[in-house]
This record gives sequence, structure tokens and C-alpha cells, in this order.
Amino acid sequence: MASPRGRRVVLGITGGIAAYKAPELVRQLRAAGAEVRAVLSQSAARFVAVGALTAVGAEVVDDEEMGMLHIDLARWADIVLIAPATAHLLARLAIGAADDLLTTLCLATEAPICLAPAMNRVMWEHPATRANHTQLLERGVLFVGPDEGPQACGENGPGRMSQPAEIAAFLEHLWGEEGRLRGVRAVVTAGPTYEALDPARGLTNRSSGKMGYAVAAALAEQGAQVLLVSGPTGLTAPPGVRRVLVTSAIEMREVVLAHRDGMRLFVGAAAVADYRPETVSAQKLKKQAGTLTITFVRNPDIVAEVASWTPRPFTVGFAAETEELERHARTKLEKKGLDLVIANPIGEPGAGFGEDHNRVTLIDKDRTVAWTAAPKTEIARQIVMEIIKRLPRDTHA
Repeated sequence: MASPRGRRVVLGITGGIAAYKAPELVRQLRAAGAEVRAVLSQSAARFVAVGALTAVGAEVVDDEEMGMLHIDLARWADIVLIAPATAHLLARLAIGAADDLLTTLCLATEAPICLAPAMNRVMWEHPATRANHTQLLERGVLFVGPDEGPQACGENGPGRMSQPAEIAAFLEHLWGEEGRLRGVRAVVTAGPTYEALDPARGLTNRSSGKMGYAVAAALAEQGAQVLLVSGPTGLTAPPGVRRVLVTSAIEMREVVLAHRDGMRLFVGAAAVADYRPETVSAQKLKKQAGTLTITFVRNPDIVAEVASWTPRPFTVGFAAETEELERHARTKLEKKGLDLVIANPIGEPGAGFGEDHNRVTLIDKDRTVAWTAAPKTEIARQIVMEIIKRLPRDTHA
């Protein structure tokens, strides 16, 4: 894997106890060949000495006369890395504050922004911080950590800043040789849809969204610009992935259509309901004697519609089956005009819906390849590598 050699890192350091790790982070980045310019918040100087940073190779930027320095740094940076990133810093970035050099250059840069949070576990889990975290993720901000463990306050839990080696490894992965989808705009659908019957009830399925989220994360790891269109799940948006939350199949289709322009890759991993109630009651339906008849109508077939576009993106579908896996999946491939289908059995213990592992079979027009069961994160990375092999050459670097 390639190193960050020659890359330019603006390292923002905020006023948390974990700032003492900053010199070691600089040392590792410099050893990997990166240039580092450090920007300290006013409170950061209480936790880390400027001399300690310069001694390991960082150029420490003085913001007393800011002038156009924020623009210069914003254009110079290949990435803006803030470590530690305090709860206060997350809140300021979420509202778009520009009240010092660090937050101002974050607004001015087009480079990726990566945060390594560090704070007390209660602060990390506070609803305000969770909301800021989610908002920043949806804007494409990258996160490393936080880790769990003993904290300086004496408590134990999530909120520790990731170790410098882990942060450096993240940048190495981000800039590695496998970043072959840089510049490719991809849309991924994930999770179930929910089709309302009345205000209390609806039709849905057991999809957890884990497979689709893992694919979105794997695409982002490869440098793709990923929009994740997610049905109702309890999952957090992956780092570097912009997410739009929807409920029904109709809503999912509308979001996909709205992002048609420039789409080069579409992965339909969502378990979209095939049918929806023809009529949605405005009031809760009451129990009655005898049977209840509900008329259902077909939902739009999103993946087939995408595959019919001209020009069309490279289109990948998923097939969750309980029997005759290969036959049904190949029929789906051919009938809908897909480039690739990922088929998985949903009746196996420990794999499929709601599980962390999966067992899939890849099917394209030429061949069928069955993989052994593995964690969904690893399966997703393998799927993305197969997509890269098949993408037209002008769609990726």
C-alpha cells in the first residue's frame, strides 16, 4: 500500500488532554513522508508545547495576524486532520463557525476533513454531540475513532482519542494504491423500506442495512463520492459517506432520481418492498370480526429503472433468496439488465438478514462465483474490488 509520502497535512490541535499525543502523530506522519503544518487552538497550548511539535518536524502556524492565511492553508492542504477534536470543536464545525484560524480554514478548504474525537464518555454520548457527529458525517467529514477505555477523568468508555499509529494508518489507507474510484459518483441504497398501512402499522422486512452500509463504506475507502440512500435502520452513516434517510420505496426512488446526473455507479442493496397498500388509512384500523382484505399495488423497481437509463451507470443488484439461489439471481440479472448481482441465502443461521456475516454468490453474464461466509465488512470490500474490475475504464482512475 502506498504511504502518505509527499502529502500535505494541516494538523489542527484543540484543547483536550489528548493533545499530548500530537507530537507522536506528527512524528509518524513525517516518518511516512508527509509535510505537516500544525494549527493550535488558543487552549491547545496548555496541553502541548510548540517546541515539541517543531522538534519532530511540524511547521507550527502562528495565527495572530491571520490575514489570508486561512485561504493559503486551505489550498495547501491535501487533508485537514484535527486531533484531538473536542466536543466544542464538533459543535463549532456543525454550525459552520469561523471564529479562529482552524474553523475558518475548514470552511475554506475543498480538501477532506478528518476528525479524531477525544472527550469524556458522557460528552461523546450526549444527544447534542451525537447530532453534531451525524451532521458532520452526512457532509462527508471523516472520523477516526473514538476508542473505548480508561479516560483521564477516571471513567471508562467511548471517547478516547485513537492512537497516533491508528490515525496514521487511516491516512495511509485513504491514500493507498487501492483508491481507484476517486472521482466516481456512486449511489447505494440500503436497509428495508416501510410501507404504511395506517398511522400505527405498515409492511416492512428484516433487513438490517448492514450489508449496504458496508458496501457504501468500502466504496468510500476506494475514493468514491458516495451517497447512501437508507431506509429505516439503527446504523450510523459510514465515514466519508453522505446519507439521506427515507422511509418508503417511493421516497427512495425520488432520492435516487434526484441524484441521477453524474451517477457512474449504482448499488441497489436495499430490500425494497415489492408491494405497498393501495390505500393508507388516516386513522388506525380497528379490529373487526372476520377477515380483513387489503389491496396491494406494485412498488417501482428502482434497480431495473436505473439499469434502463441512457446513459446508464454500472448497475449492481442484490438477490436475497430462500431457494434456487443461482437460478433466481441469474433471472434477475437478465430480466432487469444488470451488470452484476450479489445473491445471498437468507435462511442460513449466522448469515443474511440482521447478521454481521454473510455468504454471497457473485453472478454476471459470464460466470458464477460463490464465496465462503465472512464478515459483511470484508464481503463488501471484495464486492467493491469485483466492481472495480468490471467498471468501464473511463469511470475510474
